[in-house]
Amino acid sequence: MRLGRHARWLLALVPFLAGCSGFWDAPSTSGSGTGGCTTNCTTASSGAFYILSNGTAPQVAGGTIASGKLSAISGSPWVLTNAPYSMAISPNGGFLYVSTTLGVFVYPIVNNVLGAGTQLTQDDNALGIQIDSTGNWLIEAQQVTGAVTMAALPLNAYTGAAAGIEVTTSYTMANTAAAVQSRLAISPDNKNIFVPLGGGGVMVVPFFATAGAGVSPFGNATLIPVANAGGSSLSVAVDPQGRLFYIGQVAGGPSGNGGGLLAYYYSSLGGTLKQASGSPIASGGLAPNAILPDPAGAFVYVANGQGVGQAGNITSFSISASGTTYTVASGSTVATGTQPLSLAEDNSSQFVFDVGGVSNPHFDVFTFSTTTPGKLDAQFVSPAAASPLAILAAP
Repeated sequence: MRLGRHARWLLALVPFLAGCSGFWDAPSTSGSGTGGCTTNCTTASSGAFYILSNGTAPQVAGGTIASGKLSAISGSPWVLTNAPYSMAISPNGGFLYVSTTLGVFVYPIVNNVLGAGTQLTQDDNALGIQIDSTGNWLIEAQQVTGAVTMAALPLNAYTGAAAGIEVTTSYTMANTAAAVQSRLAISPDNKNIFVPLGGGGVMVVPFFATAGAGVSPFGNATLIPVANAGGSSLSVAVDPQGRLFYIGQVAGGPSGNGGGLLAYYYSSLGGTLKQASGSPIASGGLAPNAILPDPAGAFVYVANGQGVGQAGNITSFSISASGTTYTVASGSTVATGTQPLSLAEDNSSQFVFDVGGVSNPHFDVFTFSTTTPGKLDAQFVSPAAASPLAILAAP
């Protein structure tokens, strides 16, 4: 069972060897947190994680942390034949889905190892994909000029294969609206899909998982515009407790400058949107590229880019409740490599990962502070394959 952050911080987490072997046996450097091994350095281990990269050799790389070092999963990296956009994993952890310029492919996962891929869709250029919580739908966000097309392919949750024909619904948007790559999110109750559209705001699409064969499972979309002129919605996430949803926005801070985190009551969807107390709040950087809520809802983390060639950061925010009133407040910040793009928490609830960087691609590993609730401690950074796009953890 996964522990909430408010309980986990009390557990004694074992720091890692600062000079341990890097990912794919590349050299690594010490992090800026409490890293530095003293005793019992081999007791903490992670679940599997997967990194999607789009360099000269597009690939998926898989790894774990065990015995105090990063280790590649057998067979990793797995080469892709086409440039990728996004990836998603089934709720049962049995299948990895990757969208590419040629279509969406599914890869079976056995003991963390990817098997041979099977093509599910063709030439749909899905910038974002997700698997719904039932495992019965592959959801895609496809971009065309002036419109966003949502596509849904029925799946067999036990085999990962297509179980029917793909259905689509197109939504007309302003020409300035463009779906942000690898940022599609589905609410925990499986009823709403969130698609960040850059300067076009965030599109919220009702979703009906019980739709029959050949029937679109999508409802009428609504649009949450950017908070300030010149703003751009880069990231979205939903509190696993179903209380709040979050938008990371350029020029979305309280003064209209810098990045902003906006926290809305999930229950206010479909009516007048209500923000949590303290929202909007400065995200801690210029470009809030990724948002990672705590499974227990106590904290949310934002990965911020700070501009070309500048180190990024992850800023933590606490979420407190008084009855049905919620408040968001900023906490600690930890440095990352340049332009962090994606965040994931492994299934042991001990580690947070980020990937990013174009000229200096990186993979960062963090643990949770044993003394300060919500604080991340950097353990080490490792080189990553060129142009990493996203990271996800096995459920």
